[in-house]
Amino acid sequence: MKSSDPLLEVWEKTLARKRDAPAIFAPSGEVLRTFGEIEQRTRDLLQNIGVLPEGNVLAVQVGNHEDWPSILIGCLRKHLVVLPLEQSISEQQRAEALKICHVNVVVSAVPGGGSPEIVRLRTTGTTPDWGERRPALLKLTSGTTATPRAIRFRSEQLLADCNQICNTMEIADDDLNFGVVPISHSYGFSNLLTPLIARGVPMVISRDRTPRAILADLVRSNATVFPGMPVFYQAFCEMEHVPRCQSSGSAFLPERLSRLQSPRDSRNSLIWQSTHFTVHRNLAGFATIAKQLTRAKGSLAS
Repeated sequence: MKSSDPLLEVWEKTLARKRDAPAIFAPSGEVLRTFGEIEQRTRDLLQNIGVLPEGNVLAVQVGNHEDWPSILIGCLRKHLVVLPLEQSISEQQRAEALKICHVNVVVSAVPGGGSPEIVRLRTTGTTPDWGERRPALLKLTSGTTATPRAIRFRSEQLLADCNQICNTMEIADDDLNFGVVPISHSYGFSNLLTPLIARGVPMVISRDRTPRAILADLVRSNATVFPGMPVFYQAFCEMEHVPRCQSSGSAFLPERLSRLQSPRDSRNSLIWQSTHFTVHRNLAGFATIAKQLTRAKGSLAS
């Protein structure tokens, strides 16, 4: 039976044409999931989650785990609402988020990177009354206050955001995303997870956010698209060789911005700019920098 959910509809099309193709890689090049294996893992997770009322909220705190696509697809099929949580938040912040969002189930990472743990909560969860416009995703934000707030997003909004990013950046399914930005972060979710599901854009999953490791992994993974955050570019600027990129934020790379070369409007150096986020399109420049560092300072992994 054909799904009525927009993201599930495009996933079924992605799966039909790319079932046996690699979908998720380790930085070493190891294939962690094919598209078909994502689908199979979705079915396994649904069985482990069990029966839940539609509209229940499921918090996901697994870091950049290869099960993220399967978790989202499974929740869409069960009409559950996903709440991404970053691993870096404190226990107090986590407890507040679970309470505010009426979380029923928590999916957490386990030591060693194995299959995530699924825990049902007995005290926090009550099914919210979403009315006729049940969201697919809740994004936490504190806004101008210290109190977390949950912003609702429906599936069609997530798909529209994905299409806007892919169309603007000319990102296609023959590209390879480099996933060091946390998938649970709003930017990682929209630039890594939904393009994989909706457009069949594979990704590399990286958990090492040290600048040298990022550059080394970009080289060995042969990624073509780097969704980066200001903290990464600031760190790169502290290194001997500076990436050729430009920011639209005045506070981004402050005194060094004038030294950076503006990108040309081409497939090899196209930059998508916003106040907080930069995507570097096709990483020839980064590969050159990383190779220079390798020659000058030895192994980047050391």
